[in-house]
Amino acid sequence: MVKTFEEINERIKKGEAVVVTAEEIIDLVKEKGIKRVAQEVDVVTTATFSPMCSTGAVINFGHSDPPIKMSKVWLNDVPAYAGLAAVDVYIGASELSETLGLRYGGAHVIEDLIAGRPVKLKAIGYPTDCYPRGELETYITKDRLNQAYLFNPRNSYQNYPAAVNSSERTIYTYMGTLLPRFANATYCSAGQLSPLLNDPYYRTIGIGSRIFLGGGVGYIAWEGTQHNPTRERTEKGLPVSGAATLALIGDLKGMSTDFLRAASFHRYGTTMFVGVGVPIPILDEKMVEFTGVSDADIYTTISDYGVPLRDKPALGRVTYKELRSGEITLRGKRVPTAPISSYAKAREIAALLKSWISEGKFLLQEPIESLSQDRTVESLEILREEEV
Repeated sequence: MVKTFEEINERIKKGEAVVVTAEEIIDLVKEKGIKRVAQEVDVVTTATFSPMCSTGAVINFGHSDPPIKMSKVWLNDVPAYAGLAAVDVYIGASELSETLGLRYGGAHVIEDLIAGRPVKLKAIGYPTDCYPRGELETYITKDRLNQAYLFNPRNSYQNYPAAVNSSERTIYTYMGTLLPRFANATYCSAGQLSPLLNDPYYRTIGIGSRIFLGGGVGYIAWEGTQHNPTRERTEKGLPVSGAATLALIGDLKGMSTDFLRAASFHRYGTTMFVGVGVPIPILDEKMVEFTGVSDADIYTTISDYGVPLRDKPALGRVTYKELRSGEITLRGKRVPTAPISSYAKAREIAALLKSWISEGKFLLQEPIESLSQDRTVESLEILREEEV
């Protein structure tokens, strides 16, 4: 039996669609089998809520009187990039405050805007005949902005290695604090709920897909930076490390601090927890196989962050079931584990997206273009001038 996006959307409009979360379908497959589930289920909702440093916002302030061509901009003392136009900027989540340093950054500015709090805008320009003002200071809120939209160049890694530290000292990373001599392990994935692990070959997820983003509606704008789908995979087709990524876009004004939160990692810097939910249509039995995977089926690589290399040494593989148990065994040693993503929040997002679809409030969008399956990621070469 084969379904189409159009047929599933018609069932959604009529209130007849059967929607389950990526957790719920696991037990359904065990109980009813793949063939019957493919006939009965229309949509599976997936989700993740994780720190995603490659997040930011495009903002248009509107013109002052007299107008200014902004060349340097600060929002709550966090630098924003102003090389877009006269009053457009991009602020990145990991940009740091010039006064508060690691405690406050672009992610906090974005959260402040979503929450409706006033944000101080300071701008410097170079006067021209059409933009005579040289400086400006004021306060903005999201309601006073013309446009404010989230644009995230790299979100929702398909998988991500677990992190450990073999060195003799504690290290502070985007994977959290890693204790010396393999004293802890951290990981960052929703595993069986995670979007791209439920559609490993991107049959239904692609450019143009409508998604849940930060509490509102968003879209997949492009493949994400560092998209690397050629990573090694298991027999089930699941990558054992990063692989695919997504570039996401959505209206910041429609988002919520329940699903988009700033964070500061000790001695590392700022990042943003981003809630992403992706609906997967059950087009055929193959999609049931893909969405029916559990944490016991999904492996990730254990990487040693105690070694200062771009490609961290791999120390083996472990399933998400083992990671979620609270400890793993590494080189004969029992190592406690902890997530830096929130499975509970991912579960909440998957359930909320399920309700939106079941109530006819959210239709699926068939991708206008598929994600690349053959791209590879190159490393940065350090070249001398005479080598160029």
